[in-house]
Amino acid sequence: MSAAGAAKHGGWTPERSVAGKRNPWTIIAVISIATFMVVLDTSIANVALGHIAGSLSASYDEATWVITSFLIANAIIIPISGWLADAIGRKRYYMMSVALFTASSLLCGLAPNLPFLILARILQGIGGGGLAPVEQSMMVDTFPPAKRGAAFAAYGVVVIVGPILGPSLGGWITDNLSWHWVFLINVPIGALSLFLVSLFVEEPPALKKARKKLIAKGLSIDFVGFALVALFLGSLEVTLDRGQREDWFSSPMITGFAIAAAAGLIAFIPWELSRKEPIVKIQLYGQRNFLIANIFMMIMGVIIFGSTQFIPQLLQEVLGYTATNAGLALTMGGLVTLLVMPAAGFLTGKVDPRYLIAMALAIQGIALWNMSTLDTQMSFDNAAYARMIQSVGLPFLFVPITAVSYVGLKPQDNNQASALMNVSRNLGGTFGISFVQTMLARRAQIHQAQYVEGLNPLNPSYAQGLQRITHALMGRGLSQAEATKTAAAELYRMLEQQANMLSYVDVFHVLMLIVFAALPLVFLMRKPKKNAAAGEAAA
Repeated sequence: MSAAGAAKHGGWTPERSVAGKRNPWTIIAVISIATFMVVLDTSIANVALGHIAGSLSASYDEATWVITSFLIANAIIIPISGWLADAIGRKRYYMMSVALFTASSLLCGLAPNLPFLILARILQGIGGGGLAPVEQSMMVDTFPPAKRGAAFAAYGVVVIVGPILGPSLGGWITDNLSWHWVFLINVPIGALSLFLVSLFVEEPPALKKARKKLIAKGLSIDFVGFALVALFLGSLEVTLDRGQREDWFSSPMITGFAIAAAAGLIAFIPWELSRKEPIVKIQLYGQRNFLIANIFMMIMGVIIFGSTQFIPQLLQEVLGYTATNAGLALTMGGLVTLLVMPAAGFLTGKVDPRYLIAMALAIQGIALWNMSTLDTQMSFDNAAYARMIQSVGLPFLFVPITAVSYVGLKPQDNNQASALMNVSRNLGGTFGISFVQTMLARRAQIHQAQYVEGLNPLNPSYAQGLQRITHALMGRGLSQAEATKTAAAELYRMLEQQANMLSYVDVFHVLMLIVFAALPLVFLMRKPKKNAAAGEAAA
């Protein structure tokens, strides 16, 4: 394609396509296999922690390092995956990542003790972290701007539905097989992915030339930059993931990791800005659309990962649902996402993506407001319906945000841009889960303290309620002393249930305010050109 033709298509040229002479849509199917495996694994292990702890003679708190270690390794490798893909070769690096993830999944499934399992999970996180950024850069290079919306929609089904199905599938596997199979199921999937990638995905000549040029002028490895980004993201991940369990800054460990994260970030930014060949090209944040798209991606991570964890938690802890039924409430939303995703892809190529993002944020705000109206009398249908409303908007967040983030960027920056977008989504998820769990614990304590003030004989409502329950229990054959004691315990249980429910309502309110506060940022994004190919914007 000529320079004029490349300019017309927003810098895209077919010479960078990984499909070669094949139909580019086959690429989506091939790379989605590994994506589904990794995204599923981020949530599937959570429900098996109790079984893992019991099987390996560890406490539940010790077993949570199975999750934390994976997240730390994942967080460290994602931002440098773009540089690694450039230096090693994108296809080669991708296949190495799939192979490492698959092999370490086998080690996880065969782990004889907890330290071995944690080490295997670190390797798994390193392998999994490199996949999503490389896959997204492959799609950007393979599809012109006008078709990226549809491509990201097909890919987005895996990214969004994976975490939703994870808890349900993990619960079923753990209950009916064993926790080992939570990891072992990755082995055949990973092997299939490796075979298909080797067969269908090509390394474009343009990327081969760029790599040879990079190596010819001397491959300079930014070891200091790598150490600083590892220090920052690794320490931040530990701080956020373990903070609530360790009571935050009252813990020397959490305080130490928080200081390390801050020091790493403060040193990392000026260091990378001063490098000719930085390991993380943070200059990309100078592009307005890319910066705002990353903010939205972080908010999407908060919404998806935060709500995916605490909605089943609400149903189980407050309403007494089983893990399977709680997961089914999310699955209904996943089905809606599957149905809506094609429409999001189609409209992204036809409509100003800013309008789609604004609409999606508004839907999220409305969905969170609706969730805040739920109470302890809600049915399964109420919970499923609330999740379905939220799920309608998710595709209109993921697809347009991902598509618009590459606008105005040079093709050679696609690997780095993909890596940074995935950093934002993962950080959003970690922030979301940490924020939700901390707020739930604090607000439940506050509501419970307020309610307990009313539990005294001088309160007519308390006295009447206690008397009514006592008489009912005595009618079932209990003595007055036993009935009075049981009635008091029942009233306290109801109080605790109400306090917990109100804490969830508070979280829904705060998330709603965050979403609506972010909405005006949409209009700071650059307006698309009138006669540009769909999906382009003024650079």
